[in-house]
Amino acid sequence: MNLYLFLIPLLPFAGFLVNGLLGKRLPKAVVSTVALAFPLAAFGLVARAAQAVFSGSLDLPYVETVGSWINAGPLHIDFSFALDQLTLVMLLIITGVGFLIHLYSVGYMAHEEGYWRYFSYLNLFLFFMLILVLAENYLLMFVGWEGVGLASYLLIGFYYQKKSAGDAGKKAFVVNRIGDFGFLLGMFLLLAQFGTLSFSKIGVGLAETPGLQGGILTAIALCLVVGACGKSAQIPLYVWLPDAMEGPTPVSALIHAATMVTAGVYMIARTHGIFDRSPFALAVVAIIGAGTALFAATIALVQTDIKRVLAYSTISQLGYMFLGCGVGAYSAAVFHLMTHAFFKALLFLAAGSVIHGLGGEQNLLKMGGLRKKMPVTFWTMAMGVVAIAGIPPWAGFFSKDAILYEAFQHGVLGRGLYFVGLLTALLTSFYMFRLFYLAFFGESRSDDHHHHAHESPWSMLTPLVILAILSLIGGVMGIEHFGSFLSPVLGPVADSASLPGGKNLEWTLMIVAVGIAVLGWLTARLYYGRKSERPGQVAAAVPGAYNLLVNKYWIDELYGGLIVKPLMLISQFILGWIGEGIIIRGSAWLLAGVATLLGELLRRWQSGNLRSYSAWLAAGAAALLIFAKYLTWMVR
Repeated sequence: MNLYLFLIPLLPFAGFLVNGLLGKRLPKAVVSTVALAFPLAAFGLVARAAQAVFSGSLDLPYVETVGSWINAGPLHIDFSFALDQLTLVMLLIITGVGFLIHLYSVGYMAHEEGYWRYFSYLNLFLFFMLILVLAENYLLMFVGWEGVGLASYLLIGFYYQKKSAGDAGKKAFVVNRIGDFGFLLGMFLLLAQFGTLSFSKIGVGLAETPGLQGGILTAIALCLVVGACGKSAQIPLYVWLPDAMEGPTPVSALIHAATMVTAGVYMIARTHGIFDRSPFALAVVAIIGAGTALFAATIALVQTDIKRVLAYSTISQLGYMFLGCGVGAYSAAVFHLMTHAFFKALLFLAAGSVIHGLGGEQNLLKMGGLRKKMPVTFWTMAMGVVAIAGIPPWAGFFSKDAILYEAFQHGVLGRGLYFVGLLTALLTSFYMFRLFYLAFFGESRSDDHHHHAHESPWSMLTPLVILAILSLIGGVMGIEHFGSFLSPVLGPVADSASLPGGKNLEWTLMIVAVGIAVLGWLTARLYYGRKSERPGQVAAAVPGAYNLLVNKYWIDELYGGLIVKPLMLISQFILGWIGEGIIIRGSAWLLAGVATLLGELLRRWQSGNLRSYSAWLAAGAAALLIFAKYLTWMVR
């Protein structure tokens, strides 16, 4: 059975070409049709592949080779696409959620300039993201990896007339290039060790060398972690994602919640054979994940921009996925990746509906009382908030609980990280219900916006309803069934009954996790469920801690002082003193000096003195004779 895998990314690319080249001259209806039709067709091909897999008519892994790509001595790299269980999950998320966000964008961006340009960029992003997950080797994955960075830069800076949007796009691009340098080093080391960049051939190489542990594999894993931290916004390379909220809200839902930022998690899971041979690298991944989860959650506590709350929430949830990978629970990490795509895309799109209904207002402190004005947005966002808080039976509970359970079982380090994750869960429930109450309950804090508040059109509400349903039912399969499906790629999921503590420990940890989520909800309700002076009193009681969180620990300022400003000074020195002083002015002085010297020599030659001419003629003849003698000597 031929699945024509190459068509899956090629279809969105065709949409990019049509709208990118012709969209400016096409009616909006045609632009919208093109933008929606090609991603929908790609989803149809993925659904066909999924049907073949679940019916048992297709054996995995399935590989399609388009042609030979690189042949240089012993190095041979094909332009190949591969489909396995992990790839299929990612394809369903990217094309399914991606199409819903495209549909939402038709309503959200209806009155924006550059409508055709927006959709061409959105299709281009899907093309590169699909290349990334379909790639059969690291080099082709890197093409998609860099491509989503380019598309992200274009979409974040879509409102290029705004300096803040342009700066945010550049910041995302530069920070991701730092991470990509680590990815490149990892690929060079893989090539040096295994002589190939093919996933399957590296897997064979690992199987044939069971004694290969740590050492070079640790170096490879740590380099790949740097790349993953850049793309998935983990400490210390997380700083680009909050600023990326300058782009249109659907961009935040697609790139910074459902797809691109999960690429780092996908890459670690895909490379788990190498990480499993390096306990040190796994510990680094787990510590980075738990630290980022807690760090970002504390900042989200005091944010007042609705999109930035969700941005720091995304960073925090990605930290959970890293924690899952770091304790070897790859299936749990990918399970959370999937459920997070549902509820975080829902939350961003619901926030966009609020912003749309309020004429562009994003400040939570100027909202309130929207429950009756925007009932569909209210109920769908409620589904997303409950899901991310980890309250059963919503999807977020099952995936987050699986990660925490696996962490608890992972020795002393895992126990410590479990409690960090549990504290993060408490903070997550609190700040998400805080957002919910500030936006929808109480009285309006901005009469002008509230007076004109309105529900969004159904082109925007339909994706919200679908994502709300997925946020509810997306976790019902449980980690056992999901892990069983992914086991051929990521390894089996241990039965809780066979682990220390058995089912009793699993139920105990589950009850604790639910209790923590409910505690966060009740605390938020106490402080923000009705008009209360308590938040202001708490901030006034601990001004140091409050200012620390409001200013995001001054990390951006720290990076600016230690890295950005010195680089700017060095650049100015090179451009100013060396560039202008030596190269530009120095070269001008040098050319002037050479011209003056040549002029002086030529002036002396053209003296009009016959005796001088005779002397120069004799000197030239003597030079020719000496040169002829030299050539004769060389020939002999």
